[in-house]
Amino acid sequence: MAKDIDDLPKNAANYTALTPLWFLERAATVHPTRVSLLHGSVKYSWRETYQRCRRLASALNNHSVGLGSTGDLSSMTNLKVAVIAPNIPASYEAHFAIPMAGAVINPVNIRLNAQTIAFLLGHSKSSVVMVDQESFTLAEEALKILAESQNPFKPSLLVVIGDRNCDPKTLNYALNRGAIDYEKLLESGDPEFAWKPPEDEWQSIALNYTSGTTSSPKGVVLSHRGAYLMSMSNPIVWGISEGAIYLWTLPMFHCNGWCFTWTLAALCGTNICLRQVTAKAVYSAIAKDGVTHFCAAPVVLNAIVNAPKKDAILPLPRLVHVMTAGAAPPPSVLFSMSEKGFRVTHTYGLSETYGPSTVCAWKPEWDSEPPIKQARLNARQGVRYVGLEGLDVVDPKSMKPVPADGTTMGEIVMRGNVVMKGYLKNPKANEETFANGWFHSGDLAVKHPDGYIEIKDRSKDIIISGGENISSVEVENVMYTHPAILEVSVVARPDERWGESPCAFVTLKPEVDASNEQQLAQDIMKFCKENMPSYWVPKSVLFGPLPKTATGKIQKHLLRSKVKEMGPVKASKL
Repeated sequence: MAKDIDDLPKNAANYTALTPLWFLERAATVHPTRVSLLHGSVKYSWRETYQRCRRLASALNNHSVGLGSTGDLSSMTNLKVAVIAPNIPASYEAHFAIPMAGAVINPVNIRLNAQTIAFLLGHSKSSVVMVDQESFTLAEEALKILAESQNPFKPSLLVVIGDRNCDPKTLNYALNRGAIDYEKLLESGDPEFAWKPPEDEWQSIALNYTSGTTSSPKGVVLSHRGAYLMSMSNPIVWGISEGAIYLWTLPMFHCNGWCFTWTLAALCGTNICLRQVTAKAVYSAIAKDGVTHFCAAPVVLNAIVNAPKKDAILPLPRLVHVMTAGAAPPPSVLFSMSEKGFRVTHTYGLSETYGPSTVCAWKPEWDSEPPIKQARLNARQGVRYVGLEGLDVVDPKSMKPVPADGTTMGEIVMRGNVVMKGYLKNPKANEETFANGWFHSGDLAVKHPDGYIEIKDRSKDIIISGGENISSVEVENVMYTHPAILEVSVVARPDERWGESPCAFVTLKPEVDASNEQQLAQDIMKFCKENMPSYWVPKSVLFGPLPKTATGKIQKHLLRSKVKEMGPVKASKL
C-alpha cells in the first residue's frame, strides 16, 4: 500500500514507454480514409499506410529480424535495417515498420559513394538492406567492397524498392541479381500484425550517420523516448497543425527527416513525396497539391528565390510555411523568401539532437521592424526547443557561460531528452562530446542580450588572420548580397604575411556572364571592401560549383583541402 504521494507504483494502466509508433495507429483510427502519402500516381490512406507498415514489420519478423512474435528482449538479434532510398513511400513506411518489428532503422544517404556506404553497412552490421531501384547498383558495389574487406559482412536480406516513376529496367536488373521485391515482401506479411511497443523507451529506434562535413561519419544512436519528444516538439514550436499538407523536400534519411516522419502521423497530415528536389518541383507541388509546409536547408531556399520566372508560380496561392536548418541562412535569402510569400521559421540543430533543437522564436514586437531588420533577427539560431532542457554558450575550457553581450564567442552546448544516446562503437568520441555533463556541438556562437544565440562559425572554420578572428559566416552573409553571387563559402587559406586569410569559393547566378573571371573577382573584392572590415576581405576568389552533402550543407573540409593544394597567398601579392 502506498504510504505517501510518491510511493504510488507504475502499472499497465498508467504507464507505457514513450514511442512515436502509436501516432500511426491513431491516424489510421481517426482519419482512416484521409490521404497519408502521395507520390505521383501512388496514393495511400492512413488505414492503408498502417496496414502496409504492419505487413512489413511482420515480414521482417518472419525473416528473423527484430524481436520476433514473442517480443522477448533476449532474442534481440539482427536489429538494424539499412534503407538506401530517396523520399518515396517506402522510406516513410520504414520509419514505422522497422521499429514496430523491434529493429532499428538505419537510413543511408543516397549521395554517398560506394566506399562510404560499405563502411556504414559494415560498421552498423545492418542485417537487412532495403534499396531503391535507382540506387541498387550503388548498393551492390558497396556490398562487394564490404565482402572483400578485412572485416567482411553480408546482410541476410537484400530488398529492392520499385518505383513506377522510374525505368523498369533498373528494377528488373535488381530482381535478376537476387534481390527480393519490396511489394512481394509486404505481401508475405500480416496486415493485422500485433506489433508491440518497446518495453523500455531508452531502446534504440534509429541509427543515423553524421554527414561528414568536418570529419568521418559517426553513428548517432537515437531512442524511442527522444524521437517521441522531438516529434511532439516540432508542431508546438512551428505551429504546424492537424491535417497539414507537407512536402518532403528534406531527405528522410537526414535525422529521420528531423523527426517529421513521425510528426506527420501525429498530425494526421498528408505527406507529399518528392523524389528530386528542384525549385520547379516545389512551386508545382504548392500549386497542384495544396502544400502548406515544408522543411529545407538554406541551399534549397536559395534555389527557390533564384528560380527562373518560368518555374516560379507567383504569387503563391496561399501562405506557405517553411522551416529551415542545416546551415546558418544568409539574411538576404530569408528576406527574399519573405518577399515571395513564404513564412520562414529558422531552427538549428544537429544529427546528435534529433534535428532542430533551437528556434528563432518570432516575437510580435518584431512585426513593426523594417523587413531587412526582421530578416537579420530571424537569421539568429534563437532559443531552445520545448523538448530541450538545457542550452547555453560557454567558454569551452572553463565551461562558464559567456556574457550576453552579442560579441563574446563561445561554444554552443546542450543537454536534455532530445540529445542522442551516443555514438555507436565510439567511446572516445562519446567521452569528448559529453564532457562536463553537456553535449558539445563544436559550433561557435554569441549570446545576445535577449538570450537568443547566433552562430558565428564552427570551431574549425574560424579564420585567424594576423591574430584577429574572422567569422566565415559573417563574410559569407555580406557576400550573399552581391547581385552576381548565387552561393558562396569562405574558408581559411594559408597566407605568408597574415598566417591565414579568407578565401571565397563562389557560384555565380546563371544569368551572369562568367567569361572574364578575373574581372568578376576584382569586382567582388571591391564590393567586399566597401561593405566589410578590410581584414575580412577575401584575398582569393574562385568560381565553380560547391561540394555539398545530400542535405545541402557545403563540405568545407573539401574546400580546405583544395586551398592547401593551392598553397599560401604570397606576401608580394598583398
